[in-house]
Parts: sequence; structure tokens; C-alpha cells
Amino acid sequence: MSVNPFSISRLPSIVFGQGQAKQLPTLIRQFGQHALVVTGARSFKQSPHWDGLVEGLAEVGVGFDEMTVSGEPSPAVVDEAVAQFLGRGVQVVVGIGGGSVIDAAKAIAGLLPHGNSVMDHLEGVGRNIPYLGPSIPFIAVPTTAGAGSEATKNSVLSITGEFKKSFRHEFLVAQYAVVDPDLLVTCPPELIAADGMDAFTQLLESFVSARANPFTDALAKSGIEAFSEGFFAAWRGGDGETASAGRASMAYAALLSGITLAQAGLGSVHGLAAPLGAFYPIPHGLACGTLVAEATAVNIRVLQQGSPDSPALEKYAQAATLLCHRSFPNTGEACSELIGLLREWTETLGLKRLGDYGVLPSNVDRIVANARGNSMLTNPVLLTDDEIAEIVTARL
Repeated sequence: MSVNPFSISRLPSIVFGQGQAKQLPTLIRQFGQHALVVTGARSFKQSPHWDGLVEGLAEVGVGFDEMTVSGEPSPAVVDEAVAQFLGRGVQVVVGIGGGSVIDAAKAIAGLLPHGNSVMDHLEGVGRNIPYLGPSIPFIAVPTTAGAGSEATKNSVLSITGEFKKSFRHEFLVAQYAVVDPDLLVTCPPELIAADGMDAFTQLLESFVSARANPFTDALAKSGIEAFSEGFFAAWRGGDGETASAGRASMAYAALLSGITLAQAGLGSVHGLAAPLGAFYPIPHGLACGTLVAEATAVNIRVLQQGSPDSPALEKYAQAATLLCHRSFPNTGEACSELIGLLREWTETLGLKRLGDYGVLPSNVDRIVANARGNSMLTNPVLLTDDEIAEIVTARL
């Protein structure tokens, strides 16, 4: 086997498994006696896990400040938190929630030692000042299974109607990612659907990415297989063993999706999700879920027409085998089956169309013009503006 050179950037120490959130007080105490705990507005703080964390921190002698993040974080949210907690002796930041909470906490941890604005470092819209670190130690605890932010160096911030951009540096990678599937119990089906499709899209796009390598391929395939085994059981929910196993599979798949996207990059779905999330009130997971079938169809068609020997086509076929649990006589049939399956999921999950969020045909050109960010650079094939527009138009 010939293996081309590749590199892997820093990852957090990973603590995975049911009940592992109970380790949080001990992990936090490693970094000091004063923490900042960042959570979402409701679900975690209303669960028994919150009381357990508070009691556990008291037992190990850790005091803490707390703040909540509602919705996708803006630069103002981060800057206000930095100003509020600067000089309060925070020694470790803990983000407990979905991707938005973890992204906000990640940025706050990065800026607390310095006290400056995140706009100094935000890609594309900031002041273009290099971030040199250090960051306060950061612990990420996802309560959803989607973004994989617990494993990345990105903090995605946005102002609706204007931009959605990243504060990005390896110093921002969490010291620990504590992934406990039990924390997913409170997720409603619509959140499981959107977040799960985000995780799946990240796995598929990183698998076929132009920057993929054998390390990320192995993880992506494992994640796709876990998604296939657990997604619908997690989506249907319940208290039984099947639902519990489904949540564990989804937590694992989402974690791997964060690792693979951080190492290999993404593709056209995430290229489009950035302007869609910036210009319209479209949740990120929903944007990915509603686009992935049509983006996959366009990628496959363009590859078949212009690059029929592309390894990405074989990878799409491998994904079809993993998801359909059967082999196919040829790559073309496998790719067709994959597209059909993804379209079927779109309908089964009732994923909203872009038009439901106010996207009009007259808006497509603006979306396409703003879709050529980092994610589009690693799409397995270079798409024309018309081909990108075709993806958007198919889901209006």
C-alpha cells in the first residue's frame, strides 16, 4: 500500500462513554480552583446532570462563574463575556452544550488571557491580527450530536444578515472533549435530525475531500457506519436499549465528524451553509441536511462527466455500501443508490426547504458569490457557479 504524506493537527484528549460526564469535576480541578462554565439557555441546566456537576465541583473545591449562550454566538457575545470575566481569576473554561455553546466558550477561553476583541482575529471580516495565544485551558462537553466542535480548532461566530466566520487556531483546541451519550436524552427529534445530518454531511464530505488521507478515511468510514446503525434509533428516541445505543452511535459519529473535518476539510454543502447561515435564520444543521442529497448528486454527476477515474467516486460508492448494508455491481449503481437514499432521508425527516426561511430565486446569485470559502476548496471537484446555483435552487 502506497501512502502519500499527510499531517494531523492537535486533538483533544477524548473521554467517551455513557456516564463519563461524572468525571468533569475531577478533570476541571486539574487546571485550577476557579472555572467559567458556559451552557445553553435551558436543557442542561434543567437536567439532573447540572446538579451533579455543581455538587461535584463543590466536593473538589472548585468555585465557578457561569453564563448562558442562546442561539448562534456573535462577536458581541464573546467580547462581552471576555470583558465581564476578565480579572475574575478564571483558570479553566468549560463549554457544555451544542456547537454554538462550545464555539462561544472556545473563543472566550482564547481571549480571556488577553482581553482583546475577537474581531481582531475573525477570518475575512476582522482586523487580520495573528492570534499568538495562549488560551486558558478549555474543556468541551457536547450535549448534541452534530457539529463536532469539541474536536476542532474553530470557533464559528456570526451576525445574521452580515457574516458567519471563524476564529481559528490550534491553541483553541480543547484539552479534553468529554462525550457522554447520556447528555443527548433531552434532545428533541427535530434537533437530532438536523444535528445528525450535519454530522453525516461532515463525515461524507471529509471522506471524499480533496485533502483526505488514510487516517481520516478510516475514521470517516467508522463514523458513517456508526451513523447508519444509530441515527434513526436516536431520532425516534425513547428510554429503551435501542434508543440508548442509537444515541451512543450518534455521539461517536459526531465526534469523528469533528476530527475528520478538522484534518481533511469539507465540501460544497458547508461552502453553501456559510452564506446561508449568515444571510438567513437557517440553523446550520438544517442547512446541511437539506442540501446534502442535491450537493452529492451534482458532485457525482460532474465527476462522472469530467473525472470518471476520480477516487471520490469510489468513495461515494463505499459510503453507499456502508449505508445500504449491501454491495453493488458497479460504482455507478452504488452512487445512484446513495443519491436516492439521501433524498429519501430528506423527505422522511421532513427537513425544511430553503424557501421556508425566506430564500428566493433572486437571492441565489448572492449566495453563490459568497460560497467559495475554505470548505469549497476541498470539494472533490471544482464546481462552476451554475452548478453551485443548481444545488441551492433544488432546495428552494
